[in-house]
Amino acid sequence: MAEWRRNLYLLFAIQVLSVAGFSLVFPFLPLYVEELGVSTRGSVAFWSGMVFSSQAVTMMLSSPIWGAVADRYGRKPMLVRATLGGAVMIVMMGYAQSAEQLVLIRVVQGLFTGVVSATSALVAATVPKEKSGESLGLIQTGIWVGVAVGPLIGGLVSEALGYRASFWVTGAALTLAAVAVIVFVREDFKPPPPKERVKFWEGYKKLLRAPDMGSLYFATFLQSLGRSVTMPLMAFFFVDLLATSRGAVAITGLSMGAKAAIGSVGAVYLGKIGDRLGHEKVLTAGALSAVLVYMAQIFVTEAWQLLVLQALVGISAGAIMPATSALLNLRTPHGAHGTTFGLNNSVTSGGRLLAPILGAAVFPLIGMPGVFALNTVVYVVLALAALYIWRKSAAAVTLGVATKAAGD
Repeated sequence: MAEWRRNLYLLFAIQVLSVAGFSLVFPFLPLYVEELGVSTRGSVAFWSGMVFSSQAVTMMLSSPIWGAVADRYGRKPMLVRATLGGAVMIVMMGYAQSAEQLVLIRVVQGLFTGVVSATSALVAATVPKEKSGESLGLIQTGIWVGVAVGPLIGGLVSEALGYRASFWVTGAALTLAAVAVIVFVREDFKPPPPKERVKFWEGYKKLLRAPDMGSLYFATFLQSLGRSVTMPLMAFFFVDLLATSRGAVAITGLSMGAKAAIGSVGAVYLGKIGDRLGHEKVLTAGALSAVLVYMAQIFVTEAWQLLVLQALVGISAGAIMPATSALLNLRTPHGAHGTTFGLNNSVTSGGRLLAPILGAAVFPLIGMPGVFALNTVVYVVLALAALYIWRKSAAAVTLGVATKAAGD
């Protein structure tokens, strides 16, 4: 087996383990905030949003720095830093005594984590370009499998042992992931000579001048915004639909798990299709399908309807995320994979930062149907951006063919 493929399979397993750990606490975080209580001012919905968005603030600021460090000193050390840092911070969350303390811990967490971007950068730097869709699709599948397993386990553990025990289980999973990276993952990294090192700002200027990078980062922001805007509120909506809080955490975890399970299958399959037919087409189709599914959720009246439609969101996510990652990899300047995916993580964090704030603003005014309507608009804009990228790519191919024919 080729070393790049061995590394890919190892990183897939590590991605599953680490993401399962992080996502294990997602279903009950809003209810954990409610249990902790607020010692200052603000509603539970506000502080629930802050718990999700606060970590995104510092991650948005720190990710470009870690990306540049990865290109200079190696991507494997960045993955070790992200998993170990996450383990420490998640365990500390289990000892929080108020919503404000929980938010503060999440702020610090954002400075040291970033497992997805570190893994993506390491994979993108080591796999053949023509295998970008398949490889990054498999990594995306690892994310979805982790998201599928984590919330389901988190819902069951929190129901049986309480919320705090779930944080300690998460810390153990992330520590195990860090050990696996240290022992098993190989990286043949040769640092650039001092004379060839690109300064921080120059590296990002060069990156953003690459074809389609601005449009792809805009698409990344929109998909992150759309994916995250409902997350802090989903448990509350299931409570409303069930007319009781009993079982709401479990069904929230089930909805996340079902969405992730479908997305995990779609990511590999649609990644391979993108390698053959073009990732621009897959990105456009995924965005259009998201428009239809989120529009349908505006009219939900029963918990089972929401569960089914949330599961179907996995199809569009399984198309959008690996297609965007593959396009970024194909357009990455030589040796800048850490920079590319560091900035990508920063942009993703920006979407995650804004999403809970928008959701918390819309939800009290017009309820969850209004939040789904907002999401529908977000994916309409994403579909238009994907069409723009597709047309530019097609025009570039046509121009290249015409230039070659003229030269012949």
